[in-house]
Amino acid sequence: MFGLGWAEIGALIVLALLVFGPEKLPQAAAQAGKTLRNLRRMANNARDDLRAGLGPEFQNFDPADLNPRNFVRKHLLDDIEEDWNDKSKELEPATTAPYTSDSVVDELGHGEVPPYDSEAT
Repeated sequence: MFGLGWAEIGALIVLALLVFGPEKLPQAAAQAGKTLRNLRRMANNARDDLRAGLGPEFQNFDPADLNPRNFVRKHLLDDIEEDWNDKSKELEPATTAPYTSDSVVDELGHGEVPPYDSEAT
């Protein structure tokens, strides 16, 4: 839970007993529980309002996707991983060479200047 071990949780309980005392600790825990429930409810309402405001095109929208780590993983790395793991797209040996004897490759002689296309740059 939150990366805490049993020793840290025990230390927090002892600290809470010292700060609040045994009489007020149950009240403080109940108040913390109410506050946490209210925060979760507010976050869920905000997410639902955002989805309703965006319209039907964004029904699958998840605000967690806006986190840069999740964004990169979802939009860039998932496609790479799918291609990498897809066994149906295994490389097959080429049946024809890229240049056959029919294709003409113009080679420049020594000192010749290649053609310049001003529209290509």
